[in-house]
Amino acid sequence: MPTLSHSELLRLKRVNTPTIYNGWEQITQHDRRTHVNRTETRDYMPQMGPMIGYAVTIVIEPSNAQHQKTNPNATMECLAYIASVPGPKIVVVQDLDQPNVIGSFWGEVNSNRHRALGCVGTITDGAIRDVDEMTNAGFKALAARLCVGHAYSVPVRWNVPVEVFGCPVEPGQLIHADKHGFIVIPEEDQPRILDAALFMDGNECDTVIAAARSSAGRSSEEVLEAMSQAGKAFRQAALDHFGRKGEW
Repeated sequence: MPTLSHSELLRLKRVNTPTIYNGWEQITQHDRRTHVNRTETRDYMPQMGPMIGYAVTIVIEPSNAQHQKTNPNATMECLAYIASVPGPKIVVVQDLDQPNVIGSFWGEVNSNRHRALGCVGTITDGAIRDVDEMTNAGFKALAARLCVGHAYSVPVRWNVPVEVFGCPVEPGQLIHADKHGFIVIPEEDQPRILDAALFMDGNECDTVIAAARSSAGRSSEEVLEAMSQAGKAFRQAALDHFGRKGEW
């Protein structure tokens, strides 16, 4: 599993997910409509800011009581898998009950368990509960909804490809997530993602945002002309930095 340095991960965590996306679309060969959630997510701990980590994957089906009987050791076997993977980790949970979610895999107990194993949070298209207790554990969650009970929520499969919020996720992929949603960063784009995100953030501040903020006392024609020139400067700076025409 490819890893960035601890310093690089910390710096990536300091910026929001749209900024990561802005950098990513400048360097990737992938379609910019991919590698992000296609349906709405909800961040239940926005005050915790962004999270970044490598995907560990689980499939659940809380409506099916047979899973507990089929493999009574599933929980500990899944935890052993998660413990074997280097962190930081984001637990990506696909709920087979979608759209009729009936039970939560996440709550106070599981969030503390997984936090102890180096997981920083979860992305699940199912439900969560015990939001205050999960927050107290320092475990961030992007989920579809809240619920009261866990029903028959045990791991059905793990360390397998999953799909959540319309986005495929493979075990080991790097994910950046916050209140806006999440992006799965392809392996080949990881070495340049920090530079790309920081450059594009600075480029916006130096050009198009600066032009928009300096409109006081100018006529509409002057403001529009300044914006036009700033847009050209923005695109040229990106072209000079990345060596190819990106997306904007």
